[in-house]
Amino acid sequence: MLDKDLAELYKVETKHLKRQVKRNSDRFPDDFMFELTKEEYENLRRQFGTSSWGGEKYLPMVFTEQGIAMLSSVLSSKTAITVNIQIMRIFTKVRTMLTDTTELRLDIEKIKQKLNNQDKNIEIVFRYLDELLEKKEKPNTRVKIGYKIPGQK
Repeated sequence: MLDKDLAELYKVETKHLKRQVKRNSDRFPDDFMFELTKEEYENLRRQFGTSSWGGEKYLPMVFTEQGIAMLSSVLSSKTAITVNIQIMRIFTKVRTMLTDTTELRLDIEKIKQKLNNQDKNIEIVFRYLDELLEKKEKPNTRVKIGYKIPGQK
């Protein structure tokens, strides 16, 4: 988002927002905030179809999602403070949800392992049943021992 849009959102002047960003520059690495180049700024103006964008002296700052969150922590407007508190609450909720999800995944993994073990046990039972059926179908012909009566085999 552009600096002037965020200034409007946080109910501060754009110059105050930029001043706070410069005072806290170590909190805004390149992946949080950057300034548009002259070429990018001109390109943006052409897209909006305006010849002038309020006669700004400085190139606009652009903020990423993380930069917007950081910005809410360095500004002192009531809106910025409220947004910062909401961001912290959301982070806490997300962390809790991730923990719950991790526990759920572990439980599911345990159930899968139990099912795998049960499948193996069922296979063993069926193998034993097959062996028993084979033995029943092919009875062992025993050689009888003992006295033979003449004429009997």
